[in-house]
Amino acid sequence: MKLLTHTGLALGLLAAAPLVLASEAQIRKSIAERMPNWPKLDEVRQSAMPGLWEIRAGNEIRYTDVSGSFLIEGELIDLKGRRNLTEERLAKLNQIDFATLPLKDALVWKNGKGTRRIAVFADPNCGYCKRFERSLQEVKDITVYTFLIPILGGDSAEKSRNIWCAKDSQATWLSWMLDNKLPPKAAASCDDATVERNLALARKHMVNGTPAVIFEDGSRVPGAISAEQLERRLAALKAASGS
Repeated sequence: MKLLTHTGLALGLLAAAPLVLASEAQIRKSIAERMPNWPKLDEVRQSAMPGLWEIRAGNEIRYTDVSGSFLIEGELIDLKGRRNLTEERLAKLNQIDFATLPLKDALVWKNGKGTRRIAVFADPNCGYCKRFERSLQEVKDITVYTFLIPILGGDSAEKSRNIWCAKDSQATWLSWMLDNKLPPKAAASCDDATVERNLALARKHMVNGTPAVIFEDGSRVPGAISAEQLERRLAALKAASGS
């Protein structure tokens, strides 16, 4: 009986697989034809709701029916579990393996022993980045790795280069962010390839705004958060790790 049960289950899965692939192909074809200006879909998958399919381009998520005839913009909520499934999915997609970050390309400073670590993508002309930098000064026992990404235009690229090429780049960064003290002009011979690598890193991980805060568990938070919010997040991570 167990053999028959397992065999029946296996046959059912094999029969379902072609249907899933056919549905995915139909959705891709339909969306491409009906929404030619939309980016190419990176992923098409069944959602937790029967009959509803998730379509994704980058970190943009929408929902459609099995034929790709209808489009739904919004969040999918599991009422029984009281879970925002769209939010959970985006959080997973946006995770960054902290261990893979090229920390040599970041500005580094710490308070106390610095046992708690975060990484931040920041633009020197970003007002929210300045607000967050001020909040960071209130946090004890932390090491901060800042990846300069000039994405706001204007003289962001020049400021990033001047800061990175300064004799004491971290002190220069803090002087600008906290006290509005302009960084000295960098020498023409300075190698600023790091800034370009940081921009490539940001594109790879779909970091489109600053500040973007990355925690050691891979989770990230877009935008400036207060010192209190950061402390709560760090404490929760410590509790979850059991350390």
